[in-house]
Amino acid sequence: MIRILLAEDMEMVRGALVALLGLEDDLEVVAEVERGDEILPEALKVRPDVAIIDIGLPGIDGIKAAALLAEELPGCRTLILTSLSRPGVLRRALDAKVAGFLPKDASPQDLAEAVRRIAAGHRAIDPQLALAAWDSAESPLTEREMEVLRLTAEGDEAPEIAARLHLSTGTVRNYLTSVVTKLNARNRVDAVRIAHESGWLV
Repeated sequence: MIRILLAEDMEMVRGALVALLGLEDDLEVVAEVERGDEILPEALKVRPDVAIIDIGLPGIDGIKAAALLAEELPGCRTLILTSLSRPGVLRRALDAKVAGFLPKDASPQDLAEAVRRIAAGHRAIDPQLALAAWDSAESPLTEREMEVLRLTAEGDEAPEIAARLHLSTGTVRNYLTSVVTKLNARNRVDAVRIAHESGWLV
């Protein structure tokens, strides 16, 4: 029996996934959570074989949660479900040691088969997404620039970002100028848009 932890914030979708997976003789959902920051504590408690994680979760996003799982519970393999088909998102997922990546409109059969493949130690990645990622550009931004841009996307101004990251306001402004330049953006709002569309920001 393959033990599954399911992380999905929409109750109706979560219920449908539990019902679909329950139809398979060899799959069992042993835990359900609706927030990204609940994934690791619950996984450490129930020790699932596979975690099926929606990418856009409250708390922390699915990819960050997957990275934490890979560090703290390497025996649990992760399958990301997403409605975001942007190639940059798949690149981030692979960097986080995700074993599977499927669109949310995949068939129940494809999902069950992906879980089995992952549990057996293989990868299960949607071929269309894989091809798109192959053709896509990598983010030109450093980790710190991404962090500053992510906080900008959340609505923080330079002084707030400086306080959160323990930097000077001038340094934050320099990072934002660098981001705008590297992304060939008109301004920081445009930079956020470009990064979102490329899948570098979820």
